Amino acid sequence: MAADFEESLPNAVVRRDSTATVIAWGEGMDKHLLVNGIGMTSLTPITKMMAHLPLAIRRTPPSSALTICFGMGTTFRSALSWGIRSRAVELVPSVPLLFGYFHPDGPDLLKSPRAQIVIDDGRRYLERSGEAYDVVIIDPPPPPEAAGSSLLYSREFYKTVKRHLRPGGVVQQWVPGGELRVLVAFAQALRASFPYVRVFGSMEGWGLHFLASMDPIPSASGSELARRMPPAAVHDLLEWGPSSTAEEQFNLVLAREIPVTDLIAGAPGTPALEDDRPINEYFFLRRTFGR
Repeated sequence: MAADFEESLPNAVVRRDSTATVIAWGEGMDKHLLVNGIGMTSLTPITKMMAHLPLAIRRTPPSSALTICFGMGTTFRSALSWGIRSRAVELVPSVPLLFGYFHPDGPDLLKSPRAQIVIDDGRRYLERSGEAYDVVIIDPPPPPEAAGSSLLYSREFYKTVKRHLRPGGVVQQWVPGGELRVLVAFAQALRASFPYVRVFGSMEGWGLHFLASMDPIPSASGSELARRMPPAAVHDLLEWGPSSTAEEQFNLVLAREIPVTDLIAGAPGTPALEDDRPINEYFFLRRTFGR
């Protein structure tokens, strides 16, 4: 059955290792990444914004970024376009091997001394590492209710992340959507961990970019953010549109800011997500019994 499924996918490339079966397939912008049969991501400008928004919103020029969960490698690639050290941590060894399938320049980018991919569990890597970064980008595998996903949204996880932020450092936490109570639990965990949290809807109208920091996250217009970008980063941001300028691209996201207090007010009384209280994973109880 598995072989029949793989053969039904156009131009499928299959990689297997001790952790998962990974399939890449499709053409042009319609390419897909499956891990154990679950769709992980797509070629979308949202994954570029995961890097460009936190890197541009800082008051001072960044020098390093860490991406937790590699996916198609788009966010890792976008961080590299800033001319900074870009490191990515990926649990499944076969996933980064497909970087060139999704991005033809991927193999050449990996030759840069600024590029590094680490095969490890993202949280475990942080717990064993002492390096600090200007930006930490977290893009957990979907869906948000997946078993074990809470370990990349919890207060305990953010406690570890904080130790790896340089002064003025920014965390970008992507949430693809989900039940309001789950979104609020995520927001509460960030608010309990960082004094400054901002939330933005994506340029495509689904999912949320959470930005968190130990320092104030400055307000800035799209034109201000665009002026902070090196030319290569501007080119990367505009590669897939939908706008024709970096300023317009940023404004699509800035216009969708949601006060974190408004988000939390949607499900009052929802506790912050913790390791021993992963309410996002209790979806069966909520949907079946309303609990």
